[in-house]
Formats: sequence, C-alpha cells, structure tokens
Amino acid sequence: MNKQQLFENIKRKKTFLCVGLDTDIKKIPAHLLKEEDPIFAFNKAIIDATADLCIAYKPNLAFYESLGVKGWIAFEKTVNYIKSNYPDQFIIADAKRGDIGNTSEMYARSFFDELNIDSVTVAPYMGEDSVKPFLLYPEKWVILLALTSNKGSQDFQLTEDSNGERLFEKVLKKSQKWASDEQMMYVVGATQGEMFMDIRKHVPNHFLLVPGVGAQGGSLEEVCKYGMNSTCGLIVNSSRAIIYADKTERFAEAAHNAAKEVQAEMSEQLKKIL
Repeated sequence: MNKQQLFENIKRKKTFLCVGLDTDIKKIPAHLLKEEDPIFAFNKAIIDATADLCIAYKPNLAFYESLGVKGWIAFEKTVNYIKSNYPDQFIIADAKRGDIGNTSEMYARSFFDELNIDSVTVAPYMGEDSVKPFLLYPEKWVILLALTSNKGSQDFQLTEDSNGERLFEKVLKKSQKWASDEQMMYVVGATQGEMFMDIRKHVPNHFLLVPGVGAQGGSLEEVCKYGMNSTCGLIVNSSRAIIYADKTERFAEAAHNAAKEVQAEMSEQLKKIL
C-alpha cells in the first residue's frame, strides 16, 4: 500500500485509527479460553467489530512471541485473516527490530517475504546498515522509532549535543538520507504534545505512527493540532482502550463502540484538511 492509497483510505473511511492487537492471554474474556486458539478467536472478533472504523491494525509481536509457537501461529492466522477479509487495512508488525545487517536481512525476509506484511517498526540506533535491509522492499514501509511515549524516552531521546540538537532530531535528519516519505514513517508518542511541532519541522510530509492515545493518556486533539498535515500524516494507535473495553461475552460490541467514539472524533479533525 503506497502513501496515496493510505490517504485515500483515510478520506473514504473518515478515520486514521489503528487498532493495536496487544492480545494478552491473561486479559481476554474467560469464555474464549475454551477455544482451540483463544488469541486468534479474540483477534478475529475484534477485527470484525472494528474494521469499518479503522485503517490499520498493529499486532505487537511481544504478545505473540510470549506464547511460543502457539502465539506465532495465532499471529500468522491474524495477519492472513486481515489480508483475506479486509484487504484495505494497513498491517503494522510492531516488532521494533534493529540489528546488524545480515540479521536485519532475515527479519525483513520474515515480515516482508514470508508474511507479506505492509510495514514493520524498526529501532534505528545501530545505524544505517541495520535499517537498509528493510528498505530493499520498495512497496513496504519502515517505521522508525523517533520519539516514544514512555517515561524513559527522556533518558536518551531528548539528550542534547553541544549544539543543542536532540538525539531524536539526529535520527529524523539522518534517516531521511536513507529513504523518502513514500517508504519511511516515524513513531512519535501521543504524550509528547507540543513536541510534534519540532517533529514536523524536520519531517513535514512523513506519516507518523502515534501510540499512546487512550490508556496511556495522550490527547488526540493535541496530536492533530500539532502533528496533522495536508494529507493527514497520522496513524493514531489505540490498543487497550478498545480491545479491552469489556471482558464479558459482549467484548466485541464494546470494542466497536469504543472505536466508534475515536472514529467520530477523528472525522471531526479531518474536516480541517479535507
């Protein structure tokens, strides 16, 4: 899926919501534990309930890898289900990979060749040669960690050099030499607020993947105020606030309602640019 197709989906569906499939076997409704594959059963119900309200799904690999082979099978089944039934959805493998070149090449092969996923999150701190293998797939996306929403982001990402340039700014400036805004996005946490203005000074045209809205307390209004551009430029993720909106047998309906609230707010924000 290219950048224009992504924007067309946003305009058509009046949303830029990404539903994070952070599926924890210890948090899903108890009645699903009787299923042959509880994780996939949960994901399938969530996807069916929210697909008309979002433009992307983001399975977080840690939640699947923690279950060993069973979890990886559930992850693959989830990806294949989305691709078969909702082909307009942008799929993000939230894997935060980043290693030396030949290892990154294997990671890229896993997600892009084997699973044919649209994008993968990548940690850039080992430099260009750790990212380049993912960029050898021209129709796929690399989503680089830039400025995250966790408290510890201040430990390194906001540190300044002698010229006052912060580390996340170095990442933004340097990485643009590796690929264009047609192949690279950046992760920027929703809790960063006005920092989006600084981000946009460096990457005015790139899409930003924005986690942290909902359970982590990020403000969608602030994200849009400081981060939205003429083609929206935002994919805003919400995980727990949607998928765990209810833990009874009506969990899918509750997820739909939670996603609908976010979509309605996004629709209003999009009126400013459409």
